[in-house]
Amino acid sequence: MLSPTYAIVDIETTGHSPVKGDRMIQFAVVFVKDWKIQSTYTTFIQPGKKIPFFIQDLTNISDEDVKQAPIFEEVAGDVFDMLENCIFVAHNTNFDLSFVQAEFKRIGFPLWKGKKMDTVELSRLLFPTSFSYKLQDITLERGIEMTNAHRADDDAYATAELFIECMKEIEKLPIQTLEHIHKRSFQLKYDSSSLFFEALQKKRLMIVKDDLDIYKGIALRRKQVQPGPVESSTYYPETKNQKRLFFSEGLKDFKERDGQFQMMDSIWQTFQAKDEIAIEASTGIGKTLSYLMPSYFHAKQQGKKVLISTYTSHLMEQLVEVEVPKLEAIVKNKVNVAILKGARHYMDLHRFEELLRAEDESYDDTFTICQLLVWLTTTVTGDLGELNTSSGGQYFLDKVRKNAFSIKTSEVSNHDFHSYALAQSHQADLLITNHAMLFTDKHRLEPLLTNEITSFVIDEAHQFVQAANAREERIFSYTQWRYVFGQLGTRDQEQLTSSFAKVLENHGVNTIGPFEELDRIYARCSSKFDEAVQSLVQNVRGKSTHKSHSKQTILLEELSLDYALLEEVYQYLQRWITIAQNLLDRLSKSLLDSTHVDKLVTAEWQYWLNEMKIKTGEWIDIFLSSPKEYSVWIELDRRSIPSSLHVYKKPINSTHAVDEVFNEWRGNAAIVWTSGTLSVPGNSRFIVNKLGLPESVQIKTYNASRDFYQGANLFIVDDMPDIQNVSQSDFIDAVADAVIQTVLVTEGRCFVLFTSQDMLRKTVDLIQDTTLLEGYMLFAQGMTSGSRMKLLKSFQRFRKSVLFGTNSFWEGVDVPGDALSAVIMVRLPFSSPDEPVFKTQAQRLTKQGINSFSSLALPEAILRFRQGFGRLIRSSSDRGVFIVLDRRIQSKSYGKEFIRALPDIPVKKVSLEDMVLDLEHWYNEKV
Repeated sequence: MLSPTYAIVDIETTGHSPVKGDRMIQFAVVFVKDWKIQSTYTTFIQPGKKIPFFIQDLTNISDEDVKQAPIFEEVAGDVFDMLENCIFVAHNTNFDLSFVQAEFKRIGFPLWKGKKMDTVELSRLLFPTSFSYKLQDITLERGIEMTNAHRADDDAYATAELFIECMKEIEKLPIQTLEHIHKRSFQLKYDSSSLFFEALQKKRLMIVKDDLDIYKGIALRRKQVQPGPVESSTYYPETKNQKRLFFSEGLKDFKERDGQFQMMDSIWQTFQAKDEIAIEASTGIGKTLSYLMPSYFHAKQQGKKVLISTYTSHLMEQLVEVEVPKLEAIVKNKVNVAILKGARHYMDLHRFEELLRAEDESYDDTFTICQLLVWLTTTVTGDLGELNTSSGGQYFLDKVRKNAFSIKTSEVSNHDFHSYALAQSHQADLLITNHAMLFTDKHRLEPLLTNEITSFVIDEAHQFVQAANAREERIFSYTQWRYVFGQLGTRDQEQLTSSFAKVLENHGVNTIGPFEELDRIYARCSSKFDEAVQSLVQNVRGKSTHKSHSKQTILLEELSLDYALLEEVYQYLQRWITIAQNLLDRLSKSLLDSTHVDKLVTAEWQYWLNEMKIKTGEWIDIFLSSPKEYSVWIELDRRSIPSSLHVYKKPINSTHAVDEVFNEWRGNAAIVWTSGTLSVPGNSRFIVNKLGLPESVQIKTYNASRDFYQGANLFIVDDMPDIQNVSQSDFIDAVADAVIQTVLVTEGRCFVLFTSQDMLRKTVDLIQDTTLLEGYMLFAQGMTSGSRMKLLKSFQRFRKSVLFGTNSFWEGVDVPGDALSAVIMVRLPFSSPDEPVFKTQAQRLTKQGINSFSSLALPEAILRFRQGFGRLIRSSSDRGVFIVLDRRIQSKSYGKEFIRALPDIPVKKVSLEDMVLDLEHWYNEKV
């Protein structure tokens, strides 16, 4: 059999729609045969119209470049002949091929016919943990050079190299994985099944000894349980000279910081006394090593573990990948560390294997299964958060998460990722987890927090308040509820209920009576549910005061709810669950002799029955329980009712939740709370009081030396319009202008921080419309796809880039060195008066005669302000500017409190024009 020739194509065009008159301006093709690049072809094409400026800027192809180029009619024959008998490949084949076909059709040529493949689909499948599948991003990650992006010749060549890289990756896959994927490859969107078949045929002729584990035909990367604790000195460096020796010998770039040594000693003494302390450590102290050093020695001395908790998964990984290696270099020893997360972070292999044998998968299910099969050959952790899946794929991931109902057998346990994480934890000196898990551990049948733990370090302690509140957060989503209802259906709807009834019939269980009742209750429940939702929607419409706004938010206590109707829905839910559970119980005794299909349907019934139980619990919590210590509100968008309907319930006080976790440990274990921001001017106990820590808990503050911030400047732009006196559109115009001018001077590397997603979106849209930043990579939270950390990684990969974010971007982000030159704060970060949790808290304070602005709004805003500044200077060699566009910082009496909260740095109050001139001088000095 002759090996095929692949034609890897890329085109540049005047726009996206040939129907609207857009035309091709460059065509390039790279021919690959036997997995080697054979030849290339490229040509400019005269489009017969002006090339839009933004396309010229993007592609660097001007009207002059195509002036003497042939029109498409003159090269169409050559293009058609070149593509004939080839397999068409592109990065987003739908665009390139459909455009080429439209051009053929326009000039009367026959359409090209043949097989097609897509490197986007292949890359997503074969590199399932990549942060982005844009050509520039995925090639950069794979080490493929792109010297001139958005030019068809360079893009086609890079796509060809990526295609070859994909084939190499396919050939690395174990035979078990190839067999599973090849079977499903015919359900993919493109004709890539031949690639998997070719690799499978080669693999079958080879004798390969893969270092893999196999679970029921699924290839897994072999896990290595780390050895027990290594014997080493438990000697803690008490004196400054001893510490200096440890650090200087372990770290090449060590610079002595008094605050760091003092913080280490404070923590060591707290550990020894089994006491509790709160420590505020500014950027530049070296906070992480300050607690890792005493934690390591204390764990060794006690023969137990120190548990370190931080806020996000990213920070947990950063601890292990960046900070622990530094600790090992300092102590000259291997440090046994384990990451612990809640069970739902991990894959349930038993459940996945069941679904792997199912049929009639959707495209999203099929594709996600293929991604998981590839990922399982490389992942050590089994943490599903490593994956980059589509929104449809997320539904499948939810089906294969570990939960309280997961099957536990010895066969599963030998390969189980959660069990592996627990095994790692037993051998560890330091346990690293997130705040959320400390709260959920209290409710486990087998708690992970045992007497093996001798001390706790709570890093990012100010975020423990948020984690405590999130612990009891409940969210009602109309679309999620409808999705659950849709999975179940009734017998005549050919959904799961129908399939489960047939399984029961196969096992001789009388189903006529019970299923008639189940169907009747389901229909009534569904009807009453829709009636209750409609009642909620009408309530909100009746209370709406901003008719021009499509999005509505209102506290539930301000509505007149039909509690009888809400109770009726609950009663129907409960009756459905009772009957459904009884039917499952009747089948369980005879299930041992079932076919795999019957077992799979039964497992699905169990899964969705559990989901209904969870949903019923949500219904009670949100609509039928007393909300005294909670804020409950409804949100919807009038343009998409009822699909946009959400109801949220969040606690407004975290002290009870914190006490529940730590009260039993106080006096038996040391507890260290630490953060860069625990206090505000005039209130050193702001966060400590929110956490409900005893008054006896001492607070210590360690600040970096003044020269640490010598590279920082604060600019207050004093000729910005006052948003309270101009329209929002005028203010956004001014913000967009300030951002553009700053970015052009600093050549990107900017964070732009907003308090409103709406203002962020409108500002970014306006900047893009001007085309003045066309040469820059703009990443915007809520607009650019991907998680917060994926956006951050994208931002860091490109020199000329700008990141637009809201509150969640202001914390826990490290961008050291030249990757960040400027932070632009659009508005002082006050909570919106209409933000439901804040509104509820403020109302409670006002009823108690307490000024909610000075006791709540201002301190919270100052903390966020400090966090925003904290993104800028991460090391003593960093240089950067902090730019505030909100005039209130100088026009309001409270403005000076924000400035007082920052380190002692130069403050310049200037016009935008003067700031730009200063920045030009500063930047030229820097370069």
